[in-house]
Amino acid sequence: MTRVVGRDLARPDGPAKVSGRARYIADLEVPGAWVGGALRSPVARGRLLGIERDPRFDFSRVVIAGPHDTGENVIAMIVHDQPVLASESIEHHGEPLLLVAAPDEETLQAALAALRPRVEPLPPVFDPRESTRVFKELRIEKGSAAAVLATAARVFEGEYETGTQEQMYIEPQGVIAFPPDGEGVIAVHGSMQCPYYVQKALARALALPAEKVRVVQEATGGGFGGKEDYPSILATHAAVLARKAGRAVKMIYDRHEDLAVTPKRHPSRVKIRSAVDADGGLLALDIDVLLDGGAYTTLSPVVLSRGCIHAAGPYRCEHVTIRGRAVATNHVPYGAFRGFGAPQTCFAIERHMDAIAAALQIHPYELRRRNALRIGDTTATGQVLKESVGAQAVLERIAASTSIAHHAWRAPREGRVRRGLGMSFFFHGAGFTGAGESMLKARIAVELTVDGCARVRSASTEFGQGTETLFRAIAAEALGCEAADVEIAQPDTHAVPNSGPTVASRTCMIVGGLLARVCRELATRCEGSGTFRERAAAFVRRGGDARIEAEYTTPAGLVWDDAHYRGDAYPAYGWAADVAEVEVDLDTFEVRVPRFWSAVDCGTAIQPQMVVGQFEGGSLQAVGFAQLEVVTTRDGRFLQDRMATCVIPTALDAPRFQTDLVEVPFSGGPFGAKGVGEMPMDGGAPAVLSAIEDALGLHIERLPATPEHLMARWLELHPEERL
Repeated sequence: MTRVVGRDLARPDGPAKVSGRARYIADLEVPGAWVGGALRSPVARGRLLGIERDPRFDFSRVVIAGPHDTGENVIAMIVHDQPVLASESIEHHGEPLLLVAAPDEETLQAALAALRPRVEPLPPVFDPRESTRVFKELRIEKGSAAAVLATAARVFEGEYETGTQEQMYIEPQGVIAFPPDGEGVIAVHGSMQCPYYVQKALARALALPAEKVRVVQEATGGGFGGKEDYPSILATHAAVLARKAGRAVKMIYDRHEDLAVTPKRHPSRVKIRSAVDADGGLLALDIDVLLDGGAYTTLSPVVLSRGCIHAAGPYRCEHVTIRGRAVATNHVPYGAFRGFGAPQTCFAIERHMDAIAAALQIHPYELRRRNALRIGDTTATGQVLKESVGAQAVLERIAASTSIAHHAWRAPREGRVRRGLGMSFFFHGAGFTGAGESMLKARIAVELTVDGCARVRSASTEFGQGTETLFRAIAAEALGCEAADVEIAQPDTHAVPNSGPTVASRTCMIVGGLLARVCRELATRCEGSGTFRERAAAFVRRGGDARIEAEYTTPAGLVWDDAHYRGDAYPAYGWAADVAEVEVDLDTFEVRVPRFWSAVDCGTAIQPQMVVGQFEGGSLQAVGFAQLEVVTTRDGRFLQDRMATCVIPTALDAPRFQTDLVEVPFSGGPFGAKGVGEMPMDGGAPAVLSAIEDALGLHIERLPATPEHLMARWLELHPEERL
């Protein structure tokens, strides 16, 4: 029986945040610091011929840095194809060309206005279907899908499209860089998810050994993946300026610049051909996934990987072929966003399942129940599911919580406000894909202080999702102490080991599992009488070894073939089902979502209230993705570059949520826990579109389902209603 796990704790970061005492990057006052900015490209593709300086501006008042001021003009990511500053070729609108530091914002803006790039425009590529440059291509093969499709009596085809989506974290991107100290160490403090990613990028761009680069995460106001890759770019810009200026340089984007130049969710096109039997059983799936990667590779290969692995959905099918490509265009590079490719492909397979259900006149709930994966089944990569498969449990729970299983889906509706009910069913792998965790070898350290507290040292960051609370609960449970006896060290590459990035639903299951292991070992060193704190303090006074650092090891039996995308893609999967209720106004075709239900298996819920909060927050993002959030481009420039035009759901748009936790523990997770952070993004959009189809009888295959699109489709079926 657990003492702390499963009991909701007060968030240690809560009081400072709600009272305004938390100090974000904009709150940090650094005497003598200058402000930095970037001169950016006015075109999406071109050749940089030079940069003219207006002689009326006194450039001695500022510091200017160009490509030659870097150690190596490259941003270190998966593929090193993105320059710190464009030197000849320009690949996207807003690409940085030159950096400027100035003593104040007014001088900075005057200097940037006095710099005029001379550019020879070149024809850009914006349609990924026309791209000839492939960042990543992969293929997943199970059985003989082509052979089955060639002879099947019932074959269904569909093409599904999703647009891009802005993370819209509360706090824009921001860092402060400091020049080399007396030991030659350059330090960067910032709003970020992954300090060691930033350290790697800085070391490469500045041509420094890693130990000469210190990266510290400050209080961070949200990320959703948007502060996974981009802080490496911004930190590099600030550090180049700080080194040249010989003083601290602060670079904090305003909302306009943040929206205009930072990565967003990859747009996608997914084609599916399926063969089914008379009862709706999936016989074969042939799936083609195309992602627009934008101008540079960034994280596109791993976004494509996760998207393709989830493309067949949580369904049993013996014959599967999945082809995936992420290609280059001259859009601003796309990057990480909650769900990481899976929301795009989950939308496609769930919409496809609804199409099959409608054609065969099988209820959507029943079709999913019949095809759901079970213990002993294999996924598209051939992974045998051996434990912690909550598929049937979440389907049963969602049926018990709602009327979905007996709802008359797509029955005729009357009135000018049409109501509908729809569902989705989905799973999400926890941790890095395949051999990713074994290659990373995450590390964590725990040490006892002189007063008997346990201090956790980890690079896992808190940016609103609850890492500090989670780690306190896991450590306290494993140590047998109170949560107040656990301290969490600030993520600082000079003070904490590299436990990997705070992404991929890995923090709880992977890093938390490692934390539990270390704490159990530490607890055995402090055996005796009295409270844990008393025993720990006595142990430290005796000179005992009060610090343990350990490395993650992959659970036995997991095998992954990266060349062929075969085997155990993830140690475990979370499972969930969503039901959405919608109201569609036939006068305006606006969609309202008054109710939303979820049934969730994330293994043991370490902090139940936080799990519910994660799911409801992620589901609201998915509701916005479904029909509200429009992000478009013109000539490679994002048109929604203000909060007035980049619309996301507000509290007034939030449905009444009901989230039921179905705990199917995983033996390899801490106290049975799996990941949860990304999963809620996967199911909301297809559930909303399923409900719209129920209300209007329209099978919509693209996101966002805007009023304009719904009206156009409605009038195609009802031309008599045209004015």
